[in-house]
Amino acid sequence: MSVHKEVKKVTTHQLQEMKRRGEKISMLTAYDYTMAKIIDHAGIDVILVGDSASNVMAGHETTLPITLDQMIYHASSVIRAIDRALVVVDLPFGSYQGNSKEALTSAIKIMKESGAHAVKLEGGREIKDSIERILSAGIPVMGHLGLTPQSIYKFGTYTVRAKEEEEAKRLLEDAKILEECGCFALVLEKIPAKLAGEVARSISIPVIGIGAGSGVDGQVLVTHDMLGMTHEFSPRFLRRYLSLYESMTAAFQQYIKDVKSRDFPNEGEQY
Repeated sequence: MSVHKEVKKVTTHQLQEMKRRGEKISMLTAYDYTMAKIIDHAGIDVILVGDSASNVMAGHETTLPITLDQMIYHASSVIRAIDRALVVVDLPFGSYQGNSKEALTSAIKIMKESGAHAVKLEGGREIKDSIERILSAGIPVMGHLGLTPQSIYKFGTYTVRAKEEEEAKRLLEDAKILEECGCFALVLEKIPAKLAGEVARSISIPVIGIGAGSGVDGQVLVTHDMLGMTHEFSPRFLRRYLSLYESMTAAFQQYIKDVKSRDFPNEGEQY
């Protein structure tokens, strides 16, 4: 008789314990069942169903076009694959800004329809009401400061944020505001490593960086980028662990060649 081994699920509380112990947190994106299953099985701590699906899966130039229902579709696909990881879903652009009632409705819809474990919102003090309202419904919230891609048209560029003293000071204050609100963790994107380290030391909740140096409590990358499936995107913070673009292209070309030359299928590959 095989004994089913109970998998210990990662919780928001565990992530906070990891920070206290000094154990780094690993986080990657996933948008579909197959990829999520592999990532979860590998032992990742957190899976982010990012609005980066807008770029990676749908081919949009920014994260702005993706809708709440599309995010729920991706999140549901990911949730069905998960045994262990904590799954966090981005609230997409337009589903929470400037209206805390709508923010709550959006967050509840994501949690109910996808079965996700938490939501992520971009911004600091300007979305405090939305965060507090979502938290009041018992939904865990992850914050996101620094480069906030949903505000791309405001910034006009994807360059490093908070290099100026004024913006750096505001970012540190925002991080403290998010902690006080009750966020369980915070993503810092593309800010100077020194500032990111300072933020991580100043607050008790885990800080997960992307292009924010090594002084934070964990790291997140877009899976398609770290696997080398996207080859035209090469920011300094990206480490490519595979070159899938090249090996997949080679496999596809070999398949085409085998079909055309009648090599595939052979005797043993038919009924």
